[in-house]
Amino acid sequence: MNIKKLLMSIGVLASFTNVFAQITDAEKDSLYIQQVEDQKEPDKVLHAEPLYIDLIRDLGARKGEKEWNLGFGLTDNLQFDSYEALIEYEWAPIDRLGLEVELPFTFYSPVNGSANNSVPSNQLNSIKIAAQWSVLVSEPMATSMAIGYINEFELSDFSRFGKPFLKGNVYNPFFVVAKRWGNNFHSLIYTGPMIEQSFSSNTFHTSYDINTSFHYMISGTRNFIGIEFNKTMSGADFDMTMRPQMRLGIADNLLIGIVAGIPVNRENERLSSFVRLIWEPGHKK
Repeated sequence: MNIKKLLMSIGVLASFTNVFAQITDAEKDSLYIQQVEDQKEPDKVLHAEPLYIDLIRDLGARKGEKEWNLGFGLTDNLQFDSYEALIEYEWAPIDRLGLEVELPFTFYSPVNGSANNSVPSNQLNSIKIAAQWSVLVSEPMATSMAIGYINEFELSDFSRFGKPFLKGNVYNPFFVVAKRWGNNFHSLIYTGPMIEQSFSSNTFHTSYDINTSFHYMISGTRNFIGIEFNKTMSGADFDMTMRPQMRLGIADNLLIGIVAGIPVNRENERLSSFVRLIWEPGHKK
């Protein structure tokens, strides 16, 4: 009889332990979401931001938020390797408005005995300035929307630097919509045209980007795993790169994002990798 009571007690205890563990995970998610959304005004929805095509501040940005990004990437092309580096600063001067300045560099190295004249010259690609305004932030629907604009002043490469200094301009309006499904699953669409103007010939070339991403955020943290699908349409040409990725918190105000690039419909590009360091000065847990 005592053995039966002991077994029953163990079974009841195991059931309560399982329920408690489930409640603990749910509470952990709920507490973290509340920390992001309800601790300050105005309203803000927690979203997972893609790492390769990143946003101009968070959706629903709050005044005073700021962030430094350092990015490093490697792309394996058929005739050369390209190494990219970027430094980026983004901040919110007022609620809902994000601003950004970025300096992207590209360096090239020949492979497989390719002639040096077949390799592009190293360059500071451009000076990019951008703005993003969150037009909708709905906590009940866990949904945010934003419109924005990126202006990219294209520079001459280092071999002809200053001759001319500005060789063109890229006009890039965009639209973003993000949705959180439950506590952990996130989806986002980032889309818009890129209109490139060449100053020397005064010609224009237009392409259209559709970037979609899906992420799973680890309970009670800012860590996530996910994937981006970066798609570009230019006339009859269609290119797509899949970018599986993960983000890890190293410290309270320091994150690292790791991205792999797998081209699907690119004729001259093979595998690539990208690392993003994210520092949020003044961020408090």
